[in-house]
Amino acid sequence: MVLPREDLLKGVENRELIARVIDQAEHAIKTWEVVISDFLSPPEMMEAQASLQRLTDIHCMAWGGYAQAERQRLAIARPEIPLDNTQVALAAIEIAGNFLFDPATHRDFLGAVLGTGIVREKVGDIIVLGERGAQAIVVPELVEFLSMSLTQVRSVPVKTRLIPFEELRIREPKKKEMTTVEASVRLDAIASAGFGMSRSKMADMISGGDVRVNWKDVTSASHQVKTGDLIAIRGKGRVEVGEIAVTKKDRYRVQLTRFV
Repeated sequence: MVLPREDLLKGVENRELIARVIDQAEHAIKTWEVVISDFLSPPEMMEAQASLQRLTDIHCMAWGGYAQAERQRLAIARPEIPLDNTQVALAAIEIAGNFLFDPATHRDFLGAVLGTGIVREKVGDIIVLGERGAQAIVVPELVEFLSMSLTQVRSVPVKTRLIPFEELRIREPKKKEMTTVEASVRLDAIASAGFGMSRSKMADMISGGDVRVNWKDVTSASHQVKTGDLIAIRGKGRVEVGEIAVTKKDRYRVQLTRFV
């Protein structure tokens, strides 16, 4: 069976990646196998799922190792084949070292992993553990290679080993519910209220490319937000836009949930 590729790719930003996912869907249909994608970022996953949901011959399920995982792999199969988390091949590793005197960030650990020659698509979430190192989720076939090749992050010697998923130190996000009343539902107004910073500073962050809405970069402060939108700033968490109601004075009462 040949899928309507060009139709499925209309309006897609990550065209090359989604084309590979469509190839995998075709393979799943032909072989009756469960096919697993590489790790996808949230915007890539949104596009992949939106494309595949238009097809009646397959279904899919995303999993990244834990409930709040940002980067996930997509399991694709015919609808007659049930899908569950155990079919998504993942492995957890520990990158252990003493970072007390040379602290490392998420970017440092990711850079060290990619510095071994691995491509980003083979690496899921990285959980930084402060002075003790980090944990990462990767495709299983790379565990042995990383155990031998990942020996240093910044100036710190590290030991990399496979660990059970039960040892992942997942921090449950804290939630804060709030309500704001604004003259408009512009992104700079709603985001400044949600993240508790001045509107001018938020406008600078938006124009600087630091703010994403529904995992897509938005650089216009006047972008109109709506119920269900997710506003994210790296390092500062996320804000989900809830119910929006118009007051008697024609202002907007907006329910917000902040995750940190």
